[in-house]
Order: sequence, then structure tokens, then C-alpha cells
Amino acid sequence: MLFEAKVDGVLVLGLRNQVLEVLVAPSIGGRVVSLKHLPSQRELLWRNPQLKLTTAPAGADYDSRFYGGIDELLPCDLPETIDGVDCPDHGELWTLALEATLGEQEILLAGTLPRFGLHYERQMRLEGSQLVCRYKLSNPTRATRHFLWKLHAAVQVQPLDRIVSSAQTALAADPQWSRAGNLGAFSWPDANGLDMSVVPKPDGTTEFLYLSGLKEGSMAFEAGDGARLESRFDLEVFPYCWYFASHGAMGGAYTAVLEPCTTTSVSVNQSISDQKVATLEPGESLVTEVRWIVGRWK
Repeated sequence: MLFEAKVDGVLVLGLRNQVLEVLVAPSIGGRVVSLKHLPSQRELLWRNPQLKLTTAPAGADYDSRFYGGIDELLPCDLPETIDGVDCPDHGELWTLALEATLGEQEILLAGTLPRFGLHYERQMRLEGSQLVCRYKLSNPTRATRHFLWKLHAAVQVQPLDRIVSSAQTALAADPQWSRAGNLGAFSWPDANGLDMSVVPKPDGTTEFLYLSGLKEGSMAFEAGDGARLESRFDLEVFPYCWYFASHGAMGGAYTAVLEPCTTTSVSVNQSISDQKVATLEPGESLVTEVRWIVGRWK
């Protein structure tokens, strides 16, 4: 079932079957603002209670508008000049108004990044307990495009919930934002005896890790009551995962963010130097699929 609704006055499009209800905001980069398991009426995604759902101008600061839900970052995280193009904070996609087309059982979102020029398409449909997103990312420009593409799913958490990944190695992306500090690379999830996969109490700390050496294309959240949300993706496209969390920091936000990503550096230019960056040549396209799977782990 497809339907329209409004959240805080913003038009959202909905997908619903007997198991899931999904709300997506085309005018805000296709943000998924709700992912609800209908039999239990459980909302899986965290949303900032201090903010209303609103559009944001191109180039806006992301952190002060951290609403939650599922965003996607493209073509960057940090504001930086990439391939001669000045790219804003957290990229262009999250503020871009996408064109929406409704099919019989799916929603198609599409748009072109105004500065960077990549064309983005996402087809969304429900299959039982899964939200299936099929993507096509194209480069219609005349220049090579190096980019970061990252999924950014904020989930509701409680103490002792877990983040599950097959990663072999973790590294603090920024020691000031991680409980691992300057430890350096460590075997996930053990950071000198601290299990980084376990969500702590809202003690005011934050977490920001790069996870690498994934054995499978999956990252999941497992709640203490048995609920589970898994992101399943192609390792050829997203060979890394980032993990960000706020444990009562950032204005009281208590959430964990699952972030399958194309790179292991917050800087695209550093990733180019490291030769660990996603690239599209002129006229080239990338097609891939991501599944958000709602279930139980016990």
C-alpha cells in the first residue's frame, strides 16, 4: 500500500504492508523518517525530540539539524573541495529535494547533485519484513568523480543493546569523539577490555569508529528485548562501516548510528590519497541494492 501523509507539515510518502510501515520525505533528500514494525507498533528509528521535520537550505550545518531517521551522505562528509568542486557539510544529498514517482508498489526518488553533478536514483519497496532500496548512481559530467557515499541510520537504543558487525578491525575516527581515544587500531569489538559493541548508559560520552575487514555486507542493531534491525549491503560498494553514537551528548541525544560506507576516512581527499575511494568515470553508473531487515535475534 502506498499513501501520502504529513509530518510537521512536510509531505511524506508511505509504504505499508502487514509487517512494516515506512515514511520517507522526498523534499529532504529522501530521508526515511519512520520505520515501524506494525505487529508490535515498535518504531526502530530514533528521531530528535527537540527538532521538527523541516527542509534545510543547501550548504546548511548538519549537526544542528540532526533529526534522525535514515539519511544518506553524498558526495562527502566533511566540507571540502573534491575534484575541483566545493562540497558542503555532509554533502548535497541530505538537503536536496528529490523528484518522487509512485509506482504500483514502489516509490522512485531521483535528483542530480547541483554542484557535484552525480545523478541519484532510489527505488523503495517492501518485501515482507524488509525495506528494499535499489539504487542507480550515475556520472553524467565530463569529469571523473571521487566520492563518499554513506548510509546514516539512527536507531533507538537502551543500555546493553548491541551493535553487530563482522568487522575485524576498528579505529577511532576522531579520538575526541571516541571512548577508545588514542588507542589506535584494535580488534573489534574489544578496546582494551571495553566491549565497544555494547551500548552504555546515557553517560554523556560519544562514539565514532571506522570498522574494516568485514567478512560480510551486514551491520545490525540488536535490542535487549530481542528486536533487530539489520542493514544488508554489497561489500563491493560499501566495503566499510562507520559507527557513530551519542550517549546523552549532543543536546541529550541517545542514539546509535549504523553507517555502511564507501571509504574509511572522513575526508574524500585523504581517501583518494589512500586509494580507498569510490569513483565514477564520465558516463559510468553504479547499481546496487540495500535491504533494511526487521526481525528478532532471540
